[in-house]
Amino acid sequence: MNMQLHLQTVPVRNGRLWIRHGFKVFQRQPLALSSLFGLFLFAGFVALLIPGLGLPLTMAMLPLLSLGFMLATHLVLQKKTPTAAVFVAPLKLTPERRRSQLLLCLGYAAAMLVVGFLADWVDDGSTRELQKLMESADKADADAIANAASDPRLFWGMATRMGLMGLLSVPYWHAPALVHWGGQGVAQALFSSTLALWRNKGAFALNTFLWGALLLTVASAVSLVFGLLGLQQLAPFVLMTAGLLLSTVFYASLYFSFVDCFMFGAPQSVVDQSA
Repeated sequence: MNMQLHLQTVPVRNGRLWIRHGFKVFQRQPLALSSLFGLFLFAGFVALLIPGLGLPLTMAMLPLLSLGFMLATHLVLQKKTPTAAVFVAPLKLTPERRRSQLLLCLGYAAAMLVVGFLADWVDDGSTRELQKLMESADKADADAIANAASDPRLFWGMATRMGLMGLLSVPYWHAPALVHWGGQGVAQALFSSTLALWRNKGAFALNTFLWGALLLTVASAVSLVFGLLGLQQLAPFVLMTAGLLLSTVFYASLYFSFVDCFMFGAPQSVVDQSA
């Protein structure tokens, strides 16, 4: 059964509300949601161990990660505890929707590989060279690492990679959810997601800015506090933990941007539940 979707134009301030609702949902089920994100990271790590297929397979899993967390948030709002089943639920509805989800996953993996290829071409392999030096930092000359890190090609490669990944995220932002709840085909879902982000670019721009500011603030605060305490060696661990928690909140907040943009079901009650 398809839910009726109505594309909405939302106020810019809603970009802030999505973050707020994400934190509130996380507060309701912090262990369950954190466990889901940790499980996905573990699955990605295991997939990376598969020779040749590890990286594409991990990339192909990412659309199901975003949709799985939308389903998890939906369950939390219904006062239910989400489980790992949210990641496979989208593949169990109908053969048509399963085919569409798999095509989205394959398309995303292929596009990410193209992004990586273009970024490597722009930086002429300097990023990979730096990674190799850092992986063998105990053997490599510190000057060699410093010289590799100062290579101007790194900046252009990173700019290419981040810019293209940002563009790719636009059609894929809502596409898996549009297939799951709206029954849309692959092309229609990609187009609808792009249109939704374009119409609500102010809210999404604010959302992106606030997430960036929050990450920068947390990183600065942790570094400052642990530096003053003389515990700099613990700062990376705390930063990693904070990053994982904030990533979980980010994925939990995706549901609200979808509901806001497409207003399916009883949107006002959903928003009220998270207030």
